[in-house]
Amino acid sequence: MRFDTRVDTAPVLVRQIRNATPSPDGKRLAFSALDRLYVMELPGGAPRRITTDTAHEQVPTWSPDGLWLAYVTWTQDGGRLMKVRADGKGAAVQLTPDVAFYDAPVWSPDGQRVVFVKGPRAPRITEHFGPGYELDWVPAAGGAATRITPYDGWGRPHFARDPNRIYYYAGPDGLVSIRYDGTDRRDFLKVTGYSNPAPGSQPEPAEEIIISPDTDRVLAQVNNNIFIVTLPEVGGSTPSINVSDPSSAPFPVKRLTRVGGDFIGWSRDAKQAFWSIGRTFFRYDPAAADAADKNKAAIDSARTDSLKPDSARGWKPDSAFRARIDSLKKAPAYDVAITAARDIPRGTVVLRGARVITMRGDTVIEKGDVVVTNNRITFVGAAGTATVPAGAKILDLSGKTIIPGLIDVHAHPWPVWGIHQTQVWKYLANLAFGVTTTRDPQTSTTDVLTYADQVETGELIGPRIYHTGPGVFWDENIQSLDDARNVLRRYSDYYKVNTIKQYMVGNRKQRQWVIQAAKELGLMPTIEGGLDFKMNLTVVLDGYPGSEHSYPIMPLYNDVVQLVARSGITYTPTLLVNYGGPWAENYWYEHMDIHDNPKVRRFVPHEEIDQRAERRSWFRDDEYVYPLIAASAAKILRAGGNIGMGCHGQFDGLGCHWELWSMAAGGMTPMEVLRVGTSDGAHAIGMDQDLGSITVGKLADLVVLDANPLEDIKNTEWPAVRRQYAGRSLAAPEAAGSDVVVGGRTDDKIDS
Repeated sequence: MRFDTRVDTAPVLVRQIRNATPSPDGKRLAFSALDRLYVMELPGGAPRRITTDTAHEQVPTWSPDGLWLAYVTWTQDGGRLMKVRADGKGAAVQLTPDVAFYDAPVWSPDGQRVVFVKGPRAPRITEHFGPGYELDWVPAAGGAATRITPYDGWGRPHFARDPNRIYYYAGPDGLVSIRYDGTDRRDFLKVTGYSNPAPGSQPEPAEEIIISPDTDRVLAQVNNNIFIVTLPEVGGSTPSINVSDPSSAPFPVKRLTRVGGDFIGWSRDAKQAFWSIGRTFFRYDPAAADAADKNKAAIDSARTDSLKPDSARGWKPDSAFRARIDSLKKAPAYDVAITAARDIPRGTVVLRGARVITMRGDTVIEKGDVVVTNNRITFVGAAGTATVPAGAKILDLSGKTIIPGLIDVHAHPWPVWGIHQTQVWKYLANLAFGVTTTRDPQTSTTDVLTYADQVETGELIGPRIYHTGPGVFWDENIQSLDDARNVLRRYSDYYKVNTIKQYMVGNRKQRQWVIQAAKELGLMPTIEGGLDFKMNLTVVLDGYPGSEHSYPIMPLYNDVVQLVARSGITYTPTLLVNYGGPWAENYWYEHMDIHDNPKVRRFVPHEEIDQRAERRSWFRDDEYVYPLIAASAAKILRAGGNIGMGCHGQFDGLGCHWELWSMAAGGMTPMEVLRVGTSDGAHAIGMDQDLGSITVGKLADLVVLDANPLEDIKNTEWPAVRRQYAGRSLAAPEAAGSDVVVGGRTDDKIDS
């Protein structure tokens, strides 16, 4: 099963609103999008920015009177706690004097204080999350922060109606509350969800719990869905409730979502719950829903009566009445439409005199020209035969080699989650080493929706960031085709992805429900290999278009080779983390000095290099099994199959070259290895109409190399880059190292 997808080049329709929260009167909505603060009128007002700041702005919270918003900022120098008038009039006010890390502000119900999470600045900048986070408060007018307690929360601090008690979700301890001096800690409720049937498994804890302002109920996010749970008044140990089957819960539970939701909360009057997913905001009225349930019971009773003889029939509801009841049960949804200009270059550049490895079959132009207009290739042919438009920039690349940009179909360039970075070094490193497209098959969180949009708008520099969103795991507890449809609508309707990761959801029937639902919704699922060869074969038979990680048996014999090749599946063995022996990643750490590689040192933080290069484990060369796995991949490729390059985020950038070189260890020719890294990758993600080869009409994702990789596949990386080009203008590169053109963009914004 496969769907063709075109690379979107239209203006960016922002795919995620974050921390959306309604005003106390319910008439306005505050949120962040592209890490900028917005307010809009409900239900259908136009979103408007309320500051002109260039810092990242996130996690807005309303003052009780609805006049102010508190929020946090982040720049490369650190963060601040701010407030601004909700109407956008006047300058923003800094509430605390310290530059630090701030998160999750909330106003006390009496409007006198703002409570927030604070941490040291340096660990957040270096992405090391050590101890040091605390819960603080500050007067609403601003001033010095007062420490409340070290913070062990999984969720955000919040209030009920008592302005003197702060609630938060403390993970294993459940929902707790404390006073402003950190004392009198009270435990209220633990909420759990799905239990894996494996022996010894425990129910999975909630992701978030928020108490209602009237303290009668809690809103819980569990296994990606949202539940209202009655808060019991009991003594003794902290009560615990499992919501996986609401009908059997010991006290009332109502499941609010089937598709899922994020960023949960309560209205100030406790009459509505809310959440968002993607760029859509939802509100739910429990009282109206309860009324709808009662009326539905009346309808069902009337339907039963309608089966009786005419003389015995009672009142029968008409279709209009049923529609009114259905509308009461649905949570009102508000789509938020924010568009931004896509970062597309303008102008024409001629790459003249280089060897062009087109990846259109085995076609190589020994001395050729490539003409790029804006972001598309407009000519590929022998040097000197192109018609050059007036004003075009001509770059003499004699002696160089041009290949298509590399495509990593199993990437994990995970940036910092929550409060977002202003630049992601993993994106830079990938681009510096010629990786121009990534597909992350399991992002763990939805932060990538915003990060990917920021790359498309040019705010962040990076490769094309495609992804599946968080994986579809076993804890979705899919028990029917309808369940699978609901889960996958999260991805097709809200995350707006074209591929998903089916992560061992259950037995073969459950896996078949997933691929059937994916086909209906236009999604291409890839799977987690999971060291299960029988399962690996069944997904091939069932039509899955992708399989991640190495098959655990080697060598593969002809029956399996032919099955995999003829099925059309893309097998991505991720040799750097191969099964069955020491990872190939370790081989390259042993045989290559990354510590003093100038390109590595330019784009990878030094502490990251030290962690990987120093005091590593060591294996004999004959212990490594990746050449055997690569040999089976070569058989599949030569039988007409598709092999993907999957670098697994092991060492962003350089790791993809290690993956390619590891493929060569199994006997692939350099041309076959390049096919794995380019055209087969484009095919794997359904984008080979725009990516994967140097072809007129395709996007100009190109890498210029000093040396010919057909002579030595290690020339994909060597020598070290002297300048990197991935920005917006068309500046002439130095003719040295390996240069990268992404969609026609060349620039020295990240000059080494």
